[in-house]
Amino acid sequence: MGLYAMTGGATGIGNAIKQQLLSQGNQVIVVDIKDADIIADLSTLEGRQAAVEGIAAAAPDGLDGFIPCAGVGPHISPPSMVARINFFGALAVTEGVKSLVAKKKGAIVMISSNSATMGYEQEVVDLMLAGNEAGASAKLDEIGNGQLAYGGGKYALSCWLRKASKAYAENGIRLNAVAPGFTETPLTDAGRSNPEFAEVLEEFIKSIPIGRPGLPKDIAEATCFLLDPEKAGFISGTILFVDGGHDAMLRPNSF
Repeated sequence: MGLYAMTGGATGIGNAIKQQLLSQGNQVIVVDIKDADIIADLSTLEGRQAAVEGIAAAAPDGLDGFIPCAGVGPHISPPSMVARINFFGALAVTEGVKSLVAKKKGAIVMISSNSATMGYEQEVVDLMLAGNEAGASAKLDEIGNGQLAYGGGKYALSCWLRKASKAYAENGIRLNAVAPGFTETPLTDAGRSNPEFAEVLEEFIKSIPIGRPGLPKDIAEATCFLLDPEKAGFISGTILFVDGGHDAMLRPNSF
């Protein structure tokens, strides 16, 4: 079957994606900060380079797909760490393995969020999209709001994806993203136990139209669908919301 690489495959959504791919008979190269084939800290330039070099060494003939799934929640401090991992880390490794995915005309599925549309600081998003990691990080720490760091990073990632999808397609790569809503993972469990976020998160969960939180399996199924060249071969540049109907409820006139 296929050979895939991913970041953040040790727990939560990433682990569910890994297990789904393995169940289909694929091979999966996992990058994570622990319990992985390649150990790397994507908050640092050195870690990102180690991830790219490790994947290239393990897949010299190319990749059928790549999933930059490593991420942290808005409860992480300082807020700049959220942006360093969720945006700059994801983007650096994606760009770094682009040529490997192009060799097999494969697919890349990024991890956005329905939080991307719920609040961000435009100045920070502009700094992210300009590649100014130091400037974006300094501004986020000055603002001191983890949710703006999380939502802003996911919004910037989605904007980058939409703009980059044409160039990637010209290299034979379908570039898409899933945008999960609230999903039960160790990451969201940490948020629910944080007094700063707990009450807001519980109200958010109650408002999900489909009546339940998402499960990692829900996101994994959607991700593997977008990776599949037979089922999703004409889908490119798309942000697929997997959020129980939340985005449609909150933004009925935007699609």
